[in-house]
Amino acid sequence: MRKSLLFGLLLLSFLLSTQIIVAQDQGLLTTFAQSARIRTGPGTDWRLLGAVDAGTPIRLDGQAPGGGWVRGILPDSRVVWVVNSALVAPADQLTALPKVWIDDPFTLSAPAGGAPAPAANSAAPTAVPAQAADSTQAAAPASTAGLANGLEVKTGSSIRLRDNPEGTPIGNVNSGATVVVDGRNAEQSWVRGTVPGGAKGWMAARYLVITAEQVAGLPVVQGGASTAPAAAANSGATSANAAIVPVVSSAPVRGFSYGGHVASLGERTVSAMQLAGMSWVKRQVRYQAGQNAGDVAGLINEAHGMGFRILLGIVGSPGQVNDGGYFEQYASFVAGAAALGADAIEIWNEPNIDREWPGGQIDPARYTQLLRQSYQAIKGVNPNTLVISGAPAPTGYFDGCSAAGCDDNAFIAGMAAAGAASVMDCVGLHYNEGVVSPDATSGDPRGSSGYYTRYFWGMVNTYSGAFGGARPLCFTEFGYLTPEGFPPLPGAFGWAENVSVAQQATWLDRAVALSGSSGRVRLLIVWNVDFTDYGADPMAGYAIIRPDGSCPACELLGH
Repeated sequence: MRKSLLFGLLLLSFLLSTQIIVAQDQGLLTTFAQSARIRTGPGTDWRLLGAVDAGTPIRLDGQAPGGGWVRGILPDSRVVWVVNSALVAPADQLTALPKVWIDDPFTLSAPAGGAPAPAANSAAPTAVPAQAADSTQAAAPASTAGLANGLEVKTGSSIRLRDNPEGTPIGNVNSGATVVVDGRNAEQSWVRGTVPGGAKGWMAARYLVITAEQVAGLPVVQGGASTAPAAAANSGATSANAAIVPVVSSAPVRGFSYGGHVASLGERTVSAMQLAGMSWVKRQVRYQAGQNAGDVAGLINEAHGMGFRILLGIVGSPGQVNDGGYFEQYASFVAGAAALGADAIEIWNEPNIDREWPGGQIDPARYTQLLRQSYQAIKGVNPNTLVISGAPAPTGYFDGCSAAGCDDNAFIAGMAAAGAASVMDCVGLHYNEGVVSPDATSGDPRGSSGYYTRYFWGMVNTYSGAFGGARPLCFTEFGYLTPEGFPPLPGAFGWAENVSVAQQATWLDRAVALSGSSGRVRLLIVWNVDFTDYGADPMAGYAIIRPDGSCPACELLGH
């Protein structure tokens, strides 16, 4: 009896002294090891919300798909992300948390023991104490940079290893990996270090859990990159040419979220998307008969490793549509992409025009056959993959349907009549010809100003109405064209000549807000983030990263 009582007292003393985490039926309750930064997403480029003090409780519901960061709720009811090493909880319990995405709904209750919640309309982050860092690791004194082997720090997100600052990628490093940095460039924006497996190269400092003082304390160096020895193939550093191991997502898509269509996921693009609060990335793939689905594994894994969900727009070959068995082959390919973890797949692109479907054969009922086969194949391997119908080109050019094509309202009406609502999760649509605010329902300065494709609500009401509201909408392209910073637009796009970058940013921000509150839109993909081509098709004019490197739309979207 006395032994049991003594053991109980000792155990209680141990729990109190070590602040060990307490597992709850709902989530995981732990505390901060010291003052630490809190952010809107899993990485050091996500918007900073402020900092919390050591000992503050937090209830966790999951970890980032790429690891290294966890999501939780504070006593003041704010849902935040924090780097793993900032918490008292043992590493094995943190890595056992389920994988969650920033757009997954949060359902846990706030822990007791905090200040009142901030006002609902408060957008300003709380002050960040000078000593606060994203991780307890980063708070080490800068003098440790003088150690013979360098300074040990963590990666705050998945990161590319390069041969020089802004140089050629030579490998990748996982989120949460320990790297040893031994030098920096003169601008203090890049550091050189050795990653798990022995590879040595340059990393953007903003992706590391490291203080400005620690970076400044490193010596200025040049070059020194090298690849890892062959034996390191399974380490945290992966050769750029190494075989890709699929990263399968098992999280269903819920609620409203938004992202961007990208040309590549370079550091500048990723930083812009994180600043904008985007949780999705879209990549478009052109499928040819006989192609292996493994070809898209790299795109899926790259997006997931950086903390994004991925929408693959998989466009087939118009010249092969009539080949025997092509629909079956296409369905098999998109199912393979789903099995590899694609979060959403758009089945084709603009199948209502002869640029993307055989001329003279455009038929919404036949397209629905392809959609049905693809939907059934995808759901057979990954029920959580969101299946989006191929967005038609928004147009009134054909006056209904003709051999050359169909207006989009006629096309989606034909899809509805063919039963498309039962073989898709979301109705795909494009909005890319707006020159007025998304709040406007009239007043477009062009001729036929009342035509529905000119207006945000015209598109929402038309597409939702075609299916009787039975399926949510997914904008797989949503953009405003502006020539600001470029030469004049080519004649076919002259309708956007007077749109400014400031309007582009304001209208995109408003469109995202309206979509989220509409109850009818599941996903909005901004067209586009980083395209640079500006010719007969001025894609760069739609890009939110402007020629001078600024991104006004990102700044509005992220706040």
